[in-house]
Amino acid sequence: MKSESKPNIIYINVDDLGWMDTEIYGSTFYETPNITKLAKSGMLFTNGYASAANCAPSRACLISGQNTPRHGIYTVSNSDRGNEKTRKIIPIKNTEVLADNNITIAEMLKKSGYTTGTFGKWHLGDDPKTQGFDVNVGGANQGNPGKDGFFSPYNIKNIVDNKKGENLTDRLTQEAISFIKENKEKPFFLYLPYYAVHTPLSTTNALEEKYKEKGGNSFQNKAVYAGMIETVDRNIGLILDEIEALNLKNTLIVFTSDNGGIRDISNQDPLRAGKGSYYEGGIRVPYIISWKEKIKPNTISKTPISNLDFYPTFMDILNVEMPEKIVDGTSIFPVLKGKKIKDRSLYFHFPIYLQAYNFKTDNGRDPFFRTRPGSVIIDGDWKLHQYFEDNALELYNLKTDLGEKNNLSVVHPKKTAELLKKLTTWRTEINAPIPTELNPKYEANFVPNKFK
Repeated sequence: MKSESKPNIIYINVDDLGWMDTEIYGSTFYETPNITKLAKSGMLFTNGYASAANCAPSRACLISGQNTPRHGIYTVSNSDRGNEKTRKIIPIKNTEVLADNNITIAEMLKKSGYTTGTFGKWHLGDDPKTQGFDVNVGGANQGNPGKDGFFSPYNIKNIVDNKKGENLTDRLTQEAISFIKENKEKPFFLYLPYYAVHTPLSTTNALEEKYKEKGGNSFQNKAVYAGMIETVDRNIGLILDEIEALNLKNTLIVFTSDNGGIRDISNQDPLRAGKGSYYEGGIRVPYIISWKEKIKPNTISKTPISNLDFYPTFMDILNVEMPEKIVDGTSIFPVLKGKKIKDRSLYFHFPIYLQAYNFKTDNGRDPFFRTRPGSVIIDGDWKLHQYFEDNALELYNLKTDLGEKNNLSVVHPKKTAELLKKLTTWRTEINAPIPTELNPKYEANFVPNKFK
């Protein structure tokens, strides 16, 4: 029989789902009754963060338990994005594959007696089976399913086509449910990183028509995106039903997103910007954690957390020690039990460039990029951005200015200096690379044609 001290763990990672893209977080357009049900059964976090603002680095942080400077994955593909004439410095080179010598969260759980399976987007190498997973369906290096890829025949590796027209989110869920049934008598770790709701946006005609007829508002109105969210929600309901049918009460479920939503698809106001930016719209994400009879139902936590915290949290729950492994997060197990954890800062390091999606809607620092090379610290109500090109600083009080509209760095010089010192010390301790080499091709007055 399964040891009751080891909960099953299900980690649901929805790709590019914004902070405001579910009913429980405030949307009146998208319909997500099952996510609401999950939230009411456990704890909802209002100050949850992804450890990075786009897909691959955020996933690398979750899986490794380490912040970006340790594994070197800062983005997808190359780091010198955008027009070269608009980049002042040479960015740090990017790493694209999580090194096999990294002791992953799956390997840690395997050592603790878990069977491990991943169903969906991996994006950290060719095959997650080299990183501690026993079962892999649909996971490889690619970051999206390609054109028409949300319906079979699929354009992703490590999945076998079934019937033509099958929905990818539906299929991954059915594979996950089979895994649950096969491993119900022993502890399992189910990683469910859906490809949805990443682009290219795709849903059924019926769902698209439903939301066209429903209509939205100036912030959220894309019917095809709403259909994708409903599909994800329906499938989460199937997972919850299966857990209940099998009476697997000792199951810890995490629901979140890998980064902020794409602002041009779903506006996250009052949050500024979106995916790829280190303003709140790019890194603030939903977190719901449910664990029957362990987490008090219908609770809300204001504790700041990030996906770096789950590696040490699972270690804490299982009472596992790994002296050979450096983890950068903090266990939030006490929070799940209704207690507090010691105040700590959250750090983000992004020494590269990400070009703009749509300069008219991105709401970034400037029209050319979603973000330029820099670092960020969040410390209590305060948030400091530092940019490496010109050493510019931006200080915001998130309690009074969640939209990061009023830069207070000059108004509060002591707080700015305090946070900059903390940020500098952290970078030194973690050996974070800072780009300093000037780009000889930079032209100060150059404006690409599409921005004129």
